Order: sequence, then C-alpha cells, then structure tokens
Amino acid sequence: MSTYQKFHQHRLFWPAVVLVLLLVLNIFFSNHFFRITVNDGHLYGTLIDIARRAAPLILVGVGMTLVIATGGIDLSVGSVMAVSGALACLLIGDLGNPDGVPGVFGAIALALLLCLGLGIWNGFLVSVIGIQPIVATLILMVAGRGLAQLITGGQILNVSSGPYRKIGAGYFLALPVSVLIAVAVAVVTAVLVRRTALGLLLESVGGSPAASRLAGIQARGLTWLVYVIAAVCAGIAGLIYSSNVASADSNAAGNLIELDAILAVVIGGTALTGGRFSLAGTVLGAVLIETLNVTILSVGIPVEGTLLVKAVVVVVLCLGQSPAFREQVLKRRRTSSKEVAA
Repeated sequence: MSTYQKFHQHRLFWPAVVLVLLLVLNIFFSNHFFRITVNDGHLYGTLIDIARRAAPLILVGVGMTLVIATGGIDLSVGSVMAVSGALACLLIGDLGNPDGVPGVFGAIALALLLCLGLGIWNGFLVSVIGIQPIVATLILMVAGRGLAQLITGGQILNVSSGPYRKIGAGYFLALPVSVLIAVAVAVVTAVLVRRTALGLLLESVGGSPAASRLAGIQARGLTWLVYVIAAVCAGIAGLIYSSNVASADSNAAGNLIELDAILAVVIGGTALTGGRFSLAGTVLGAVLIETLNVTILSVGIPVEGTLLVKAVVVVVLCLGQSPAFREQVLKRRRTSSKEVAA
C-alpha cells in the first residue's frame, strides 16, 4: 500500500478535508476571516473565536469518547454542565468578597466535586446495577436539569467575579484560558490512554466485554471510571460556559451539547459500537462543528435552516468515512467504465 493510500484511508482524512474546505469557503464571505490581531497582548480573530467556542465541546467530547469506547453513551453531560455552573455561581454569589481567589477556588472545587458524585452515580447504575447506559444517563439528563433549576431557584444567577470570569473570558500567554484548559485536559487524557495500558483496556472492554472479563480485566471498574471522567469533563465545561456569560442559566447551559459531542466523536472516527476510539479525532470533530456553525452564519443561511444544513454536512462526511459506501461507489464507477469501454 502506497503512502498516499495510507493517508487517504486514515480515519481523520475526510474530517480534515471538510475542515479545510470550510475554512477556504469562508474566505469568499469574510475578508478578514484569517486575520489575527494582538490587542493588549491578547490574540483576537475569527479563528480564535472558533477555538474558544470549541473548548467546552472538546471537554465534553473527550469524556464522551472514553464512554463510547467502552460501548456506552452519556446523555447527561449537558445537565451536568448546568449543575456545575449553577452551584459555582450560587456559591460565588454568597461570598462576602466575590473577587477573593480562595473563595472562588473553593466554589469551583465544590462544583467539580458534585459533578464527580454525579459521575459516580451514572457509573453505579451502569456497571453495578446493570441498567442500559442510554437509560441510566437519561435519568440524570432529566434529574440533573431539575437539580440545576433547584440550585438557581429557576432564575438566572448573575455573578460579578474577576477570578471566575477569567476561566471563560480570560487570557494567559496571549491565548484564551478556556482553550488552554481544553487542550490541557485533552493532552493529559491522551497521555493516560496511549502511554499506559488504560487505552488498550478500554478498547478491550468495548470490543468484547465477555472476553475482557475472561481475560481478568476489571470491566466494571473501568466502566465506572469513564463515567466519572465524563462527568468531571462536563463539569469543567459548565464552569467555562457560565464564566464566559458571567451567569448560570439552568435551561441554556449545555442544552443539546450531548448531541454535538456524539457527532464530534463519530466524525473523529470513534466506533459507536465500542472498541476503537480517537481523542485527536474528537478534537478535530469539535473544531469542525464549530467551524461549520461559523460558516453557516458567514454564508448568510437563515437561522431556521442552520440545523438542516448542519445535518446534511454531517451525513455527507459520515458517508465519506464509511468504507462500505466508498467501496460501493468505486464498484459502480468501475462497472460504468467497463460498460463504456465495451
């Protein structure tokens, strides 16, 4: 097999091609699309905005990738985001000094601790009780949104805290803090699953649960672990979201992000049946989705048709990634060429 064929058949080839096409398309509708300026030592531009908007989706997607690798699914990540932001904003709002760093860090720690507990609950239902993942996480998807509303009292909690604001809207080394957090979490997770045996064990559990148990792999503990990681990642994403808007909205926070996360995972080449997974592909898929959202706005497509266009692009991309579909197309082309030659 030639180098070109290996590159062409790589799982990230088509997502990368679509991302490049979207970026090139924006040149015709926005003259300053690739322009990046420096203001007060901070980088600004459309590409920076795409990275900033993709940060929460990357975080949720990383956790979702590990869950799907074990053959599961987590529909509760959006609700966990809402719970995390709601509790953090409530605690910060009750502080005597909202700008005090220790108090803000304490609120963040308690919010993430609650998210960790929610992940333990999901893992308990799936790995111990044996409830189907889609049902178990659907329970928390509904209950978590209700918990967030109870925390906020059904209201939008506005907070005015400089340290907390920096999580979603701050900069460090000229780059958005939210982007740095997302990249750090993705890199640490990639090191854990690719430089240790954890990744292989997750693929074994997702590929064949029965065989992994016979091989002595603690499938129950690994399944429990990935739901905890997914909840913590969603909690960090919720902090970024609420920090960016300086408020906690239990209805809007994380709304339908679980669907975008699943799309990012699928676009990145992870098998929904479990086993094979790609964290780099998930990151690429998340960036592609946010680039698509920006492109739709740049082209001038009405808001009412956004979801439809997004669905069409995703379908085309998934068909391009499908080996069976490509084989059928090539087979038809060969048949047509033979008929023309005859």
